[in-house]
Amino acid sequence: MTVEQIYTGCLSQGAYYIESNGEAAIIDPLRETKPYLERAKRDNATIKYIFETHFHADFVSGHLSLSKETGAPIVYGPNANPSFNAEIAKDGQEFTIGKLTLKVLHTPGHTLESTTYLLKDENGEDHCIFSGDTLFLGDVGRPDLAQKGNDLTQEDLAGMLYDSLRNKIMPLNDDVIVYPAHGAGSACGKNMMKETVDTLGNQKQMNYALREDMTKEEFIKEVTDGLLPPPAYFPLNVKMNKEGYDHIDQVIERGTKAMTPQEFEDAANATGAVVLDVRHQKEFIQAHIPRSIFIGIDGGFAPWVGAMIADVNQTILLVTPEGREEETVTRLSRVGFDNTLGYLKGGITAWKEAGKETDNLQSVPAEKLKEVLQDNAPVFDVRKDSEWDNAHIPSATHTSLEHINKHLEAFPEEGSFYVHCAGGYRSVIAASILKARGIHNVIDVAGGFKAIKEANIPVT
Repeated sequence: MTVEQIYTGCLSQGAYYIESNGEAAIIDPLRETKPYLERAKRDNATIKYIFETHFHADFVSGHLSLSKETGAPIVYGPNANPSFNAEIAKDGQEFTIGKLTLKVLHTPGHTLESTTYLLKDENGEDHCIFSGDTLFLGDVGRPDLAQKGNDLTQEDLAGMLYDSLRNKIMPLNDDVIVYPAHGAGSACGKNMMKETVDTLGNQKQMNYALREDMTKEEFIKEVTDGLLPPPAYFPLNVKMNKEGYDHIDQVIERGTKAMTPQEFEDAANATGAVVLDVRHQKEFIQAHIPRSIFIGIDGGFAPWVGAMIADVNQTILLVTPEGREEETVTRLSRVGFDNTLGYLKGGITAWKEAGKETDNLQSVPAEKLKEVLQDNAPVFDVRKDSEWDNAHIPSATHTSLEHINKHLEAFPEEGSFYVHCAGGYRSVIAASILKARGIHNVIDVAGGFKAIKEANIPVT
């Protein structure tokens, strides 16, 4: 028996590979199929099933492409209604994978079709659960993402989730292993642990949502309290997962078209494409194409693209580090951004050599911020609410990055102002968006809040 977690840190997402006696199953695959095909090939195994725990909101699954390439059926739990052929399993239905058995546990609450899969070993003993977004480590799935049109409130769904956990999951033995679909960093929950695998027994001790003495009313209140609005791209990803999408190979072929500076500029002018610069923030600060948006490939790339660009139908032109064009297009496709038109061949160097205009971003060390604070210089903190609540500069204004487009009027039109985050990545995203909106009097604080504390700037 092989059970392997295939974890993708950028999305905080866990897909799973199960193999026994030459038969394999994949649970919640990412968009690109190659890793799963190669993994099965190493075991000389045939992919027999593709299981989906629910219609994912935060990434586009690879179920359709993988099914097309392998002939394996796609399996959902009860209440799923995809636009493509799939097996809609019944609660309690069992599937065999070699000498193993995978049992369907319908666990609605995060969504109506949410399903947990219980894996039994060759002796029929409960081994592990693949809990999707029903149960995370330290948390449970948010109950406000179900598809519209069902007339259910988040409180209704939270009540369903309470029942699912207590009737289907908590009665299982403490030694059952929990394999969730997401870990810390995902927007699908609030308080996830950094670990990606745990036992159910430990979760019963650690996870606030699994307290034995918790009433349904208490559960509903705690699970719904403090929920931030979901990123705008979430329902668009659900739609793609439910209705279908282009094969990843087609997306990569379209998106990796090399363009000369003139072709790049002409395409931007003709299509209204967003110019997305994914280099390191230090390179973007030094020189970039005017009105381009920075979201670095080496940060929390895909979720920030989804949050800041939002519309998956938006056309995109790329400025990338050399050799990372295909990687960038692939990672964009994971969150449904399939309309990349191409990339700037030769990068900013070629752009400059062609005599094209560049812009830069003023960035100063925290010591400089300490000086100007004495003159009441305006400072904007773009970290998350929880980070702000923990500690911040008393005179700063809090404008979290994910909501910055809704608060452009908060930034002064005249005079310089300063923007910082925790470490210097998100502040450059924020500054690039402000500059793209015509707000050029922004100054980045290099090193973010970490540097601010090291410079002994008072915080509260």
